[in-house]
Amino acid sequence: MSSSDVETAPKFGTFLGVFTPSVLTILGLVLYLRIGWVVGNLGLPETILIVLIASSITFITGLSASAIATNIKIGVGGEYYMISHSLGLEFGGAIGIPLYLCRTLSLTFYSFGLAEGVSLMVTRWVGQMPEYAVPAIAAAIIIVVTALSGKSASLALKMQIPIMIAVAVSIAALIIGAVSTGYRAPEMVSTYRTAPQGFWYVFAIFFPAVTGFTAGIGMSGDLKNSRKSIPRGTLLAVLTGTIIYVLVPVIFSVTNAVGFEELAQPGVEAWTTTAFLGSLLVFAGMWGAILSSAFGSALTGPRVLQALSEDRLAPKFLSRLSDKGQPAIATWITGALALTAVLLGSLNAVAQFVTILFLTLYVIINFSAALEKLVRDPSYRPTINVPWYVSILGSLGAIFVMLLLNPVACLIAIIIEVLIYLTLRRKALGKRWGDVRAGFWFALTRHALIKLEAHKVDPRNWRPNITVFTEEIEEEIDMVYLATCFNQKMGVLNVCRIFEGWLSRDNLNIGKMESFMKETLSDHGLSAFCKVNVSPDFIQGAIDVAQINGVGHLRSNTVMFGWPNDDVKLDLMLMIMRTISKIGRSTVITKVADLMDQNNFKQIDIWWGGMENNGDMMLLLAHLLRMNPRWRKARIVLRSIVEDPAGKAEVEKCLSDTISSVRIKAEGEVIVNDSRASIAEVIRDHSQHADITFMGLMIPESGREHEYSKKLIELSEGLQSVVFVRNASEFSGKLL
Repeated sequence: MSSSDVETAPKFGTFLGVFTPSVLTILGLVLYLRIGWVVGNLGLPETILIVLIASSITFITGLSASAIATNIKIGVGGEYYMISHSLGLEFGGAIGIPLYLCRTLSLTFYSFGLAEGVSLMVTRWVGQMPEYAVPAIAAAIIIVVTALSGKSASLALKMQIPIMIAVAVSIAALIIGAVSTGYRAPEMVSTYRTAPQGFWYVFAIFFPAVTGFTAGIGMSGDLKNSRKSIPRGTLLAVLTGTIIYVLVPVIFSVTNAVGFEELAQPGVEAWTTTAFLGSLLVFAGMWGAILSSAFGSALTGPRVLQALSEDRLAPKFLSRLSDKGQPAIATWITGALALTAVLLGSLNAVAQFVTILFLTLYVIINFSAALEKLVRDPSYRPTINVPWYVSILGSLGAIFVMLLLNPVACLIAIIIEVLIYLTLRRKALGKRWGDVRAGFWFALTRHALIKLEAHKVDPRNWRPNITVFTEEIEEEIDMVYLATCFNQKMGVLNVCRIFEGWLSRDNLNIGKMESFMKETLSDHGLSAFCKVNVSPDFIQGAIDVAQINGVGHLRSNTVMFGWPNDDVKLDLMLMIMRTISKIGRSTVITKVADLMDQNNFKQIDIWWGGMENNGDMMLLLAHLLRMNPRWRKARIVLRSIVEDPAGKAEVEKCLSDTISSVRIKAEGEVIVNDSRASIAEVIRDHSQHADITFMGLMIPESGREHEYSKKLIELSEGLQSVVFVRNASEFSGKLL
């Protein structure tokens, strides 16, 4: 049965689906075994302070979780679902996989706790039990809890009603017993009788008591209305737990039934001594609370595994449901893992590690809520509004407790989650959805653009924001590669195709054309923004794109053309160059081939004209090109031609000064053309073996484009790859 049939399973409301499992997990072992010990060591004021600090962290986390829950309909997986749909699948998986293991180990831990409690009682009645008794009882508890949870979530949750009654009765018995034995003044100062390590040590021992409030969130996929039930049930459970954890210390502090020395001893004796009917009612409540926590782990763990499976982070068969809508396979696998963990014996160290992993979850929940609030996506409209700084405070509090509990375990947990994240990051994850990261980058980009717009852009801040015009991207992939080398992750690269036609008349699938361009670039290991623009005229279309492409100071400052198949198209490029130069857009016309198939380039030639201010940009582009690993060993040769030998020394000094001022490693060479050969012949003689040759472009007079085109064709003949450059940017004539 697939997860799409989950609607056939019974759904639960706030009380049974969220409040009951959450509050019973909060009121667990610490309430019965450690709260008296806390009072006996700290006194009443500091005990209440500990309760309030710990509960504040969980209450803030509950608020953050509630804010996220009221904004989206949370599916199966609880906290994993919230994080993966807020921060992305990789973050969700980094938390979800450890979360599943935590819930599984928690089932083992609670079963061990209950087994030890049963063993203690049986020992009182019949004498010492064999060593294997506790593991055997724990294994039996795991099997029973797993069977009931896998058969029916409704049955497992309804069984918690009598458990809640048993817990309530044990608390009532404590109150009755305390009242019947008279009162005393509470101890108002800390004594640290059995906890010489101090306040924060006691706090670390107590804190796991309040970490069970997310048990109800784990049932998200089984709720009738998760947006309503999760906030109400979770926050009510946290408040109820806080009240009880304040009430019980007050009772122990003012009753004459047990002394402070006895309170300072860990164990359940303070309860059994004080409560009405002693151990009879107390053990029933304690066992019930532990059993409820085991049920909570057995119910929520498989649902995390189910969600991981649905998102392809676990085998697909794990998301299959039984005919009653339960993740039966995931439940039995969880039970099997929990049974295996019984072989570990004592789980004290594991329990602390589990608490650390839960705390990393709280850090991420708070961080998600804060980020959602800061990014202010229009879709983020929670009915519970939590200020971002409150959620951040919750994250910091959880981090503080993690370090307090065990810095080494904290470091290990973080390393594990980072490794999972990096693994999922590298993996091609097919399932994607909108998450807060897109909004975060959008907000950050907007802020950066506004700040950048406020600054006057100096030539030293120039970056190559290039728009590459292409007709057939597959045939011009070498040009795009060259543009990525110039760009060098320092500017913005756009690849644009001007489709000559009419947007209103032609039946064009622009989205498909753009997708094809992106896929082609991806296949060659290149990345750029791809765009198709429709225009009835190539010249006007290119000019329009050159004018409007980009935002603020990230507008394109350079356009790049490939070598055309006919002279007419080259004439059009020169016409475009004349127009866009007036708005400060530089032009690059390339004639390149087989660049992507080569490695270890050896030489880059630059022919310095000195009159059109193009040399600055040619030098900079050559420098950017050499920053690419495949061009790193190429030497840059700056060449110039003189007709008169007498002028050679002056030009050599000029080239030397230029190279020195731009701080680019290059060589200068001045060629004396005493044979009166044509410029094209001189360039061909000296640069025919260069891997790429840069030459400047001038703006031809109107009507003389075709004549200049013939000159460019002549200059490019016999050379391997040629780049013609026209510098019209803000640093034209200013060496960088």
